[in-house]
Amino acid sequence: MTDTPTRKLRYAMVGGGRDAFIGAVHRKAMALDGQIEFVAGALSSNPDKARASGRDLGLADDRNHGDWQSLLADELKRPLEERIDFVSIVTPNHVHFPVAQAFAEAGFHVVCDKPLVHTLEQAEALVAAVAKQGTVFGVTYNYTGYPMVRQAREMVRSGEIGEVRKVVVEYNQGWLASHVEGGTNKQADWRTDPARSGAAGAIGDIGSHAENLVATVTGLQIDSLCADLSALVPDRLLDDDGSLLLRFKDGARGVLIASQINTGLENDLRLRVSGTLGTLEWRQEQPSQLMHLPHDGPKRVLTRGAPWLCESAKRASRLPAGHPEGFIEAFANVYAGVAADIRARLAGQPADPLDADYPRVEDGARGVRFIERTVASAKSELKWTPW
Repeated sequence: MTDTPTRKLRYAMVGGGRDAFIGAVHRKAMALDGQIEFVAGALSSNPDKARASGRDLGLADDRNHGDWQSLLADELKRPLEERIDFVSIVTPNHVHFPVAQAFAEAGFHVVCDKPLVHTLEQAEALVAAVAKQGTVFGVTYNYTGYPMVRQAREMVRSGEIGEVRKVVVEYNQGWLASHVEGGTNKQADWRTDPARSGAAGAIGDIGSHAENLVATVTGLQIDSLCADLSALVPDRLLDDDGSLLLRFKDGARGVLIASQINTGLENDLRLRVSGTLGTLEWRQEQPSQLMHLPHDGPKRVLTRGAPWLCESAKRASRLPAGHPEGFIEAFANVYAGVAADIRARLAGQPADPLDADYPRVEDGARGVRFIERTVASAKSELKWTPW
């Protein structure tokens, strides 16, 4: 990563206070390169908890707010040179849309966790708002930040494995293998609640990551899908297991599995892309390795940090080969891409595409369409549901 000799970018966070998991991940990732500064927030839907969380993290009293509406109003009153450069939204899903829409329409840059929003109508409204304002809007599909995912993307783009024929992506977890909602597990409570999570459970939470990983690496567009969604734990209101068959527009075929009831598995995301000249395999739990199995030669194990990797993969690495990098760094790469785009706009210059490499609002909107079409397919008696 390259250092930029200029001021730090300022951000505010909505959500991510005490007892939250993902907010701390985002803050650590943004702090990693020393280019982004946490200056304001509304860290909980509970005003007292929000302010207590802000005090925990050292926010100044006048920028530590009890709700996101007060945060936005305060930022709009401040001189331009004091305002935040962007807001990071790390709330449960049902809060994403009103916050993102309000900040985007006010002209602020936005980063939002996934899935983007509850409905395609909301997603399209955000796409329109961002286009109208000409602002940056990133969506934290963090697995796109791994160097070896970017290496795989480049190898597919350059034709190294030929024409893609088959894609298999699996995202397997076991943390919801029993009925843990309704107790002290805050994550389980909201992720299994249709009012807060949305129309889907596992397929929205982790299936959206799987879809984005396929789209990022292969560039393939889904033409139709056939989905089976189940709630295998008794009394669960949303799906905890999903299996999909995919047909892509160029004729390739795919399989997507997203399950949170695979007992004993932790965060087992894996991707296999097979083309006419070879296959690529990547696993999130061994993220520094990319397997390349060519049709006419021995298999290769490509490793993060190697000098012969593509430029995009090299720019996404901070440490020499053999020094492990992982989840936080992948998040940091997404934020580094957002920061590079914001800095370029502040300078009135076009951003370097290799630096400004991050999932956009359009990627988030496609993810919402994927969730909606998957749920529709699972409810349908038809074999194939068009995209």
